[in-house]
Amino acid sequence: MVEARVKVGGIMSNASLAMVNIYSIRGRPDVPSIVLHTLGEKNINIEFIVHTLDLEGNGNLTFCIDRKDLEPTLELLEGIKSLMEAKAISSRPDVAVVSVFGPHFREKPFISGLILNALGISGIHILAISTSISSCSCLIQVDQLEDAMRALHQTFEAPHQVTRFAP
Repeated sequence: MVEARVKVGGIMSNASLAMVNIYSIRGRPDVPSIVLHTLGEKNINIEFIVHTLDLEGNGNLTFCIDRKDLEPTLELLEGIKSLMEAKAISSRPDVAVVSVFGPHFREKPFISGLILNALGISGIHILAISTSISSCSCLIQVDQLEDAMRALHQTFEAPHQVTRFAP
């Protein structure tokens, strides 16, 4: 018996991203604001962002920018590294984001689990996850994008299936 695919609002991706990580931000709750302000002043857009705290209460910030903005972003961050009191900054120029979006994720709490299951079964290595009430986005290696999109399109029914990835 074939299981019916779950209906969602859409599935999208962006393969032209670079990931930046800022590690061990010590006791500075204003650092995400400083980073976003600094990049925004130079018209560098952040598409994906996650902020977490480690066991010692230090902040770790992961975000994605357009790949073409990686070098200027790293230069800007080096300029404010001491202000941020960050232990390290690293980057990856080869990431993509895949997103499944609503509507009605509030009424379907299992959607994120289905997304992660579909990607996990397909061997997709998830670098970071960001969710909202109407979407779930996963940061992955760009070379796994086609497999990730295929897995998501096999799991979900979106109004406009991308022919290349449709089951």
